[in-house]
Amino acid sequence: MKKTIYNKFDKATINALPLVEYPHKINVILNEYEAERAVEYLLTCDILGVDTETKPAFRRGQNHKVALLQVATRDQCFLFRLNHFGMPQSLIKLLSNRMVPMVGLSWHDDIISLHRRAEFTPGWFIDIQDIIGNLGIEDKSLQKLYANLFGEKISKRQRLTNWEADVLTDKQKEYAAIDAWACINLYDEIMRLMATKDYDLIKVAEENPNTSTDKE
Repeated sequence: MKKTIYNKFDKATINALPLVEYPHKINVILNEYEAERAVEYLLTCDILGVDTETKPAFRRGQNHKVALLQVATRDQCFLFRLNHFGMPQSLIKLLSNRMVPMVGLSWHDDIISLHRRAEFTPGWFIDIQDIIGNLGIEDKSLQKLYANLFGEKISKRQRLTNWEADVLTDKQKEYAAIDAWACINLYDEIMRLMATKDYDLIKVAEENPNTSTDKE
């Protein structure tokens, strides 16, 4: 049976979907030594999912640097706490690498933010927003895309929490891991559907045009 997907997914129906749960190990990286060891492993993987988190600013003119870089493999996720140890050479090596594809969503914005930590030449990055249109899907947000392709809801409740807290909560860690890991799942499914054409695209009437490229 072909998969049914929509050019635009109804946001109102997302709340009724089952929540995505992260089923794998989460590794919190707190110093340069741990970062170097983690990067050695990550550069042996076939694909990586990437995302960042920044402490929200609630006052005008207030800005914060990226606090967290999350990098997922197919079966675990590494949370690099940049607010603890900055951007060491190991992470610059990872982000500049052209051997292992790194999949993100609206990743251009993340690169700009990471450049506030350190300069680097971006390596092999694949942005989900650049390829999803090949299936006829017009949505750009992670939550809508995941709901459309997998019928599950990615909770965004932790998005505006304090990512510079001394210790991240379990809910923060799971949220961060899911956002990076979901990018791998989306990429794999997009590539599968593009290759097999095993889907039916339903075009829905657009009542409220949304041109936002919000990654959430």
